[in-house]
Amino acid sequence: MSKSAAPTAQYRPETRLVHSGTLRSQFGETSEALFLTQGYVYDTAEQCEARFKGEDPGFIYSRYSNPTIAMFERRMIELEGAEAARSAATGMAAVTTAILAPLRAGDHVVASKALFGSCLYVVQDLLPRYGIETTLVDGLDLDQWQRAMRKNTKTFFLESPTNPTLDVLDIPAIAEIAHSGGARLVVDNVFATPVLQSPLALGADVVVYSATKHIDGQGRCLGGVILSSEAFIAEHIHNFMRQTGPSISPFNAWVLLKGLETLGIRVRAQTETAGRIADALASHPKISRLIYPGRADHPQASLVKKQMRGGSTLVGFEVKGGKAAAFRVLNALKLAKISNNLGDAKSLVTHPATTTHQRLKPEDRAALGISEGFIRFSTGLEHADDLIEDLAAALEKA
Repeated sequence: MSKSAAPTAQYRPETRLVHSGTLRSQFGETSEALFLTQGYVYDTAEQCEARFKGEDPGFIYSRYSNPTIAMFERRMIELEGAEAARSAATGMAAVTTAILAPLRAGDHVVASKALFGSCLYVVQDLLPRYGIETTLVDGLDLDQWQRAMRKNTKTFFLESPTNPTLDVLDIPAIAEIAHSGGARLVVDNVFATPVLQSPLALGADVVVYSATKHIDGQGRCLGGVILSSEAFIAEHIHNFMRQTGPSISPFNAWVLLKGLETLGIRVRAQTETAGRIADALASHPKISRLIYPGRADHPQASLVKKQMRGGSTLVGFEVKGGKAAAFRVLNALKLAKISNNLGDAKSLVTHPATTTHQRLKPEDRAALGISEGFIRFSTGLEHADDLIEDLAAALEKA
């Protein structure tokens, strides 16, 4: 590589999303280059030895790192305000690695009950297989976090806003509880995105993303990323990923780099539209409950103002009439497409009770507020009025 971009920390997020981390080859390309290579060659055997010892900077094997992947990680580092990052093949690879890699048998994890279904699997089913104890708490209840703390507690894990009911957890307060007991706080920031919330600045130790969602934002590829301190990444994450191989492909990293260039524009537009949709649906006679973090009637509205820079790109609402009515609404939508994904340029809608959270027992779903009539709406880039009209027409079928 011939030249790397200067650090962009002095610039605002929109500028960092376009310029951070760019490396240019001898050809001086405008767009970041895509390096589809598995391995690298060395000038001498001595250089190869030094590279493997870490004495010579450079790339060894694309399972470890790659110029395109390095650009994506550097851009995320400068956007998030982290010291270091490692990208992964998927969001769940990032979550699993961030939680599992630092732990060993006998350790204890505390997590919020309100988690994406696959995250719940990791905490409830996977970790205990390896002798790691876990406790699930009501993430909104700070006393439960405090009471769950043990001498062997190493990690707190949460997502905020939560999937799919959009509860907003008090990250600074939970971080303080974790740190007082010698534990770290890992935050899944997917629903807020780095545009609307900065968990590291709020006290979190580790931030994870499914880059598949807003960071790509156009339904093209999978990816994940872990962001934290240099020490955490070097001590716990780098070698785990190097040896076990949940690596992102260079092509996917390149696609995600392109997605980052428009992330701020997309998220702000989607958030504005989501707010309009929430306002339009709030008093609809077919809806019994509406949840949107940008509204004054959100249960944690004051906290939203303190720790987020906007509401969300997602809206949650409960249709009267349960599953049958919810299905009629989903099937009647013409613009919003039924999909369990989110953060896309196209509006997407799902029924969590039968998709993302179908593994949960009915009583556990009910405790989380995931009723049979609950719908999660991920706002795209369509005109707000078209989406509102589409939803209004579909709700007539409920």
